[in-house]
Amino acid sequence: MLSDRLKSFFGGGTRSPTGPLPQPAPLGGARPPARTQPSQKESRLRTSRGLEEFFHHIREQSGLTILDLGGASQENVSFITNLGHRLYSEDFLHIMEETFGLDNNVDQSNPGRIEYFLQQALDYPEGHFDGVLIWDSLEYLTPPLLAAVTDRLRKIVRPDGYMLAFFHSDDKQEAVPLYTFRIQSVNTLELVRQGMHRPPQLFNNRNLEKLFGRFDSVKFFLTREQLREVIVKT
Repeated sequence: MLSDRLKSFFGGGTRSPTGPLPQPAPLGGARPPARTQPSQKESRLRTSRGLEEFFHHIREQSGLTILDLGGASQENVSFITNLGHRLYSEDFLHIMEETFGLDNNVDQSNPGRIEYFLQQALDYPEGHFDGVLIWDSLEYLTPPLLAAVTDRLRKIVRPDGYMLAFFHSDDKQEAVPLYTFRIQSVNTLELVRQGMHRPPQLFNNRNLEKLFGRFDSVKFFLTREQLREVIVKT
């Protein structure tokens, strides 16, 4: 069954639900906050070679269908639709927090909850998308959920599609910034810092090659902020 929550869709209408899903049982015990909120959101502009590479692959095409896992952002909506593409937006981390919590100690291995989460966040037909802006969403997943999400992405993105993902690369960091990513140009992002988070794991190149081993290719860009930008071809 599909979720009773309408999917945000820009440039081509909305998708209607066919029925509600049962809510998952609440987790036992109190859960500490997963992230801290600064008194004022910090933002800055930075050049992104990964974003430039992503748009390089789709710039001479039109009418593509793109998925943004960072939630609805007016900047991203305007930029993608002005290029002649359709954009679906999913607030991936919000759905994950509602389903599992963002705390490291929360179990993300329950098969029922994993399936519920996939139905809420990634319930799309096979080969539906030409590209996905993952941003840093995968950093917040433990191995069982991470495997299920990457497998679902592999199904809903058509062959020869492209995905852009970010991973913090400094394995000595105990906490990393939680960002919202807003597209300013084909190679420029505004990073809006929402707080700090302690991810379940940090990834090096070898980890990422293994994570995306079933995809066609993986390309890395390492930035001065110790943020590894990854282009994945499906």
